[in-house]
Amino acid sequence: MKNTTSTGYTQNQAQSVKRIKLPEIEAWENQYRRDYTIKIVHPEFTSVCPKTGLPDFGTVTIEYVPGKLCLELKSLKYYFLQYRNCGIFMENIANRVLDDVVKACRPKSCTVTGDFTPRGGLSSIITATYKAR
Repeated sequence: MKNTTSTGYTQNQAQSVKRIKLPEIEAWENQYRRDYTIKIVHPEFTSVCPKTGLPDFGTVTIEYVPGKLCLELKSLKYYFLQYRNCGIFMENIANRVLDDVVKACRPKSCTVTGDFTPRGGLSSIITATYKAR
């Protein structure tokens, strides 16, 4: 018997975000050792709702304080392009991007915000945060 919600969404679908193959985000050596903030805004983010198959649109913002490494933007662009045909929920997008950014550059802190356009009269803003220990 499947573990499903009242909408028919299964636990397997919820965990599928971890199995999605995306290109690695590259990083380069940070030239400064003082704290400063880098903010990257991707205003044309697109993905697909895994339940309806309809496209989702939004702005994904990455704001981080780099440690030894900074994100390489060309690889980040290619990373974001892979979401275009990817069936993934908005909540999973913010958290997956955060996980992948932290893996790529080990920032001192990072916040990923997904600000998605309204669907059915409702808009969603999802914020995922990381702080190094």
